[in-house]
Amino acid sequence: MKAFAESTLRLAAGFVCVSALVSVMVPILVILLPSRIARIRVTNTFGSWIGRSVMWCSGCRVTVLGTEHVSAERPAIYACNHTSILDAFTTIWLTPAGTVGVAKKEVFFYPFYGQAWWLAGHVFVDRGRTSRAKEALRRTARFIRERGLHLCILPEGTRARDGRLLPFKKGVIHMALETKLPIVPMVTTGLQDVWRRGSLRIRPADVTISFVPPRPTDRWTEESLDDHLAELHARFVGALPPEQRPATAVPAST
Repeated sequence: MKAFAESTLRLAAGFVCVSALVSVMVPILVILLPSRIARIRVTNTFGSWIGRSVMWCSGCRVTVLGTEHVSAERPAIYACNHTSILDAFTTIWLTPAGTVGVAKKEVFFYPFYGQAWWLAGHVFVDRGRTSRAKEALRRTARFIRERGLHLCILPEGTRARDGRLLPFKKGVIHMALETKLPIVPMVTTGLQDVWRRGSLRIRPADVTISFVPPRPTDRWTEESLDDHLAELHARFVGALPPEQRPATAVPAST
């Protein structure tokens, strides 16, 4: 009973933090509607506060490593493994100002968070319609390249119930080919059991987020796409503990 009450309190505190900060942010975004870049940067700033607040409310002890690989002045693609709904908050907290996020279209229906994401000018992709998803990513790549921005993407597209790394979708490689930006793996460990899928219980844990040295992509080619995807996936596997590595070898997703 005590654990349930504590979890409920943590969830309520997180919800209050998100709703309060978003309620302040939204009027600013409305004023800035003519400038998508300004809206993105405003949400990056508020996102940092929101992400830090939510993780504090969760009770997790977060250690961040490799921050020397993160720079607002060096545009990059930040690729993060997907272990929990809380990944949404760690990524907006720790990625630099000027970062455009990519999320599945269903995120739009998350209370407060999804609507603010849409208003900010971040990107939704319809995973059920491949042609639309590819076109949305192409437009985003062009926008990022022309404006000197960053990208944050979760290459798995979804998360496994056991926290193990899933195959990567090819979107992250297509974005690298279009933008020629280096990919910085953002490897999250220990978060998979904090908020399990289908549960409303928060279990505080020790969480480590490691930024791995960037992988240049300026010489990558379309012909070697599968090789690039396998290489990126292998970098995550090598940085993860055994309990988060794939149980068996699996092919990359389309």
